[in-house]
Amino acid sequence: MTPGRPPANAPEPHTADQATEDAMSNATTVSPAHSASTASTLITNIAALVTNDPSLGDGSPLGLVQDAAIAFEGDRVVWTGDQSKAPATDNRIDAGGRAVVPGFVDSHSHLVFAGDRTREFNARMSGRAYSAGGIRTTVAATRAASDAELEANLTRYLHEALRQGTTTFETKSGYGLTVEDEARALRIAAAHTDEVTYLGAHIVSPDYAEDPAAYVALVTGEMLDACAPYARWVDVFCEKGAFDGDQARAILTAGKAKGLHPRVHANQLTYGPGVQLAVELDAASADHCTHLTDADVDALASGRTVATLLPGAEFSTRAEWPDARRLLDAGVTVALSTDCNPGSSFTSSVPFCIALAVRDMGMTPDEAMWSATAGGAAALRRDDIGRLTPGARADLLLLDAPSHVHLAYRPGVPLVSGVWRSGVREV
Repeated sequence: MTPGRPPANAPEPHTADQATEDAMSNATTVSPAHSASTASTLITNIAALVTNDPSLGDGSPLGLVQDAAIAFEGDRVVWTGDQSKAPATDNRIDAGGRAVVPGFVDSHSHLVFAGDRTREFNARMSGRAYSAGGIRTTVAATRAASDAELEANLTRYLHEALRQGTTTFETKSGYGLTVEDEARALRIAAAHTDEVTYLGAHIVSPDYAEDPAAYVALVTGEMLDACAPYARWVDVFCEKGAFDGDQARAILTAGKAKGLHPRVHANQLTYGPGVQLAVELDAASADHCTHLTDADVDALASGRTVATLLPGAEFSTRAEWPDARRLLDAGVTVALSTDCNPGSSFTSSVPFCIALAVRDMGMTPDEAMWSATAGGAAALRRDDIGRLTPGARADLLLLDAPSHVHLAYRPGVPLVSGVWRSGVREV
């Protein structure tokens, strides 16, 4: 299998309804002449267009089209191809010989919180001991914040991410750890994204430190009942010091019974049961995947679960890097995301994570590009985002560079100069 491409058993797509699916199917087969009569915007003079469709352009997983153009009407792409064959349209944008890529899909973040942990980070980077409460520090600040303060904080980081090219994001609860605080976190998040994850099982609440079983009962009972209406996903931190395999299974199974699909924080700090459990329960994603046995890699390669790698966490904690090369060579579908959170990965920049993945995790620039777009879409079980082909959502980025490779080649440089989300230019 070509590294970076989804395996034959790739996830089934998530579509809003059959009408949308049918419309996308029809759009894929329209002729350029039909597109010419319907396209409202055309971007031309694109040096390199990443489509993530291997049937296009150079035939690689990126479906790279040189000297390209792309047309979209409303919120959907209606045509892509060689600019010499571009449909006519009144609204024409000259890319000036720059690259266009799909909007980044950040499939793992923790954005509903208050406060920060600057002192903790400073001590860690300075080699000093620090005994503050870690996640518990954020829990205390989040509980004390008003709804308006939490939403303002969320909106701030969403705008920050958008300026850097993120057009789809998932985010989680997990910093409230009470019925009321978890439910309000998800309610706030659901006003900004459909990709909302219930993470009452982030850690055992400090209120239940002496009775973890009672907290698991709360997470799978009253808290789940209050949170399920706002969420699409259920997640658990399956790790020593958080929740063991049996507890994680109970939490994820209860979530599934409520109509939530599993995701798992798996094998970040140590070897453990998280990845195997994720594959067994058909979780959309096993996230972190730093400490893996051969059996873990084989399980991921044979199942539908995406391995989501989060290099910002390793950067911010000086931890061991995940071995992306090992996963890709085994045929595992890999996603790249930020894990934006105030403790272990306080970055909202997917381009930064792409550069880290190329420099320190064994990925090629092409693989990192695919994983930050189509890979993130696979981790959310969606096929309407993460690609630029007819029928896909018109989420695209104009880079101030002639190639997507510059995202890794020029780390730290703000290369995203234009962002369209659902066909509307926002940056």
